[in-house]
Amino acid sequence: MQELNQIQVAERLDQLTELSVQLGSNHDTDSLLERILMVAKGMTNADGGTLYRPSEDMQRLDFHILLNDTLKIHQGGSSGQPVSGGVPLYDEHGEKNLSAVAAYAAHFGLSVNIEDVYKADVFNFSGMVKFDQMRGYHSQSFLTVPMSDHEGELVGVLQLINSKDTETGEIRAFTQTDQRFIEALAAQAAVALTHQRLIFQLEELLESLVNLINIGIDEKSPYTGRHCQFVPELTMMLAEAVHNTETGPLADFRMNDGDRKELWLAGLLHDCGKITTPVHVVDKATKLETIFDRIAMVDTRFEVLLRDVEIAALKRKLEPGANVAMIDAELAAQQAALRAERDFIRIANVGGEGMKPEDQERVREIAKRRWIGPDGAERDFLDENELMNLTIKFGTLTDAERKEINNHIVMTIKMLEALPWPKHLKNVPEYAGGHHERMDGKGYPRGLTKDQMSVQARVMAIADIFEALTAKDRPYKKGKMLSESLRILGNFSLNGHIDPDLFDIFIRKKIYMEFAHKNMDEKQIDFIDEAKIPGYTP
Repeated sequence: MQELNQIQVAERLDQLTELSVQLGSNHDTDSLLERILMVAKGMTNADGGTLYRPSEDMQRLDFHILLNDTLKIHQGGSSGQPVSGGVPLYDEHGEKNLSAVAAYAAHFGLSVNIEDVYKADVFNFSGMVKFDQMRGYHSQSFLTVPMSDHEGELVGVLQLINSKDTETGEIRAFTQTDQRFIEALAAQAAVALTHQRLIFQLEELLESLVNLINIGIDEKSPYTGRHCQFVPELTMMLAEAVHNTETGPLADFRMNDGDRKELWLAGLLHDCGKITTPVHVVDKATKLETIFDRIAMVDTRFEVLLRDVEIAALKRKLEPGANVAMIDAELAAQQAALRAERDFIRIANVGGEGMKPEDQERVREIAKRRWIGPDGAERDFLDENELMNLTIKFGTLTDAERKEINNHIVMTIKMLEALPWPKHLKNVPEYAGGHHERMDGKGYPRGLTKDQMSVQARVMAIADIFEALTAKDRPYKKGKMLSESLRILGNFSLNGHIDPDLFDIFIRKKIYMEFAHKNMDEKQIDFIDEAKIPGYTP
């Protein structure tokens, strides 16, 4: 058998060195595997080669890439041609398949070098014989080398066929030197594949942990769960539109796959701080709600007052010379007034876009009523906390509760900045922590201006606001119509709240409509005249 001279050995060492460099820099598994097979095939001057990958259930070896120069076969990898089939690792009884050479090498972690398969009687080559007969081909020498990771787990099997003499072109056996070089190559390849697999698993674990946080928020508050899903989705839709924009102030903005992953994770985590916000604040549907709606307690007091005036009327009727008709009339008037006040308090408890000053004053007057509690002590009808809540002008939150809600973004930043982000994800805290900032510096928590914010953070700010405007699952409001949401967002673009350049792309590329048809209630999607949207010029 022909052995290698020193020059050929040096060439192979150069190939291994070059491949080592490529293995360290190539992050595409398919192209990496194809490169490994091509180098192995060229290094041994083999006519063909196959790379097997174990199935997920580790029950078989699947064909991943198949090459043959004589038959002009290139399947899998960069060929675009599908490759199917494989070799079972176990028989129908669950016993190891030792008749197939690739399965044998996989089970025992040993290389198998066969000089002539037609003369070998150890393995079953009936499938190969059929292949030869169908293709008019003659398989002869085989070299099969398993690839295992640092824990001995199989990551693939490399199989080469028909090594050719470099001078005569005749089929020859794979030499021991060939085998040792391919084993070295397989070891390098296994390390690279394991490295990639570990990176993939770590990234998958990270995203799963992120989703776990969102599940926790979702279970804690069903009103924020959809928000945690929709904001990253809308963020990516707008970011892609900006990426594809070739004119205007944002024409230079581009993202690669790593940038997209970073932004997607930031979108998923943008409200992770809400996991620290009390449920009764996040889900506060009415002004008096804490862990329950205290309106029932107020209703009970009205019932006490209604009972008291009735009892007082009955006592008066028992007095000598009582005017029963007059007493009944006064009782009816008193009860009607109390019921009117009760209905008013119920309405005031709901909250809304704005409470009138006169309505706030009426609540204060009602609060001054006196009633006798279960302990027999007389007190104001509404305590200080109830009065403060029922006179909230906008929505259902007090100033303290609003600060508590707003603190979620501080907690988001604090939580994310505490994590040791790898270099390619280092911007996640900045992207996620900037969605409540404003272009004019009046946002929170850091009061950043447009120039101090990344495009990604500005994109997320628009996504966060638009989703909140259109959401129909909030406990304190109904989902707004699409036209009203765009009108509000347009005014925000004019008053320095959001980036007007991004808002222009949001409308021009019809991102709002794509999102609406996918995620909004059809009843909210009304006719949109883009010419009437504030801050947008068609």
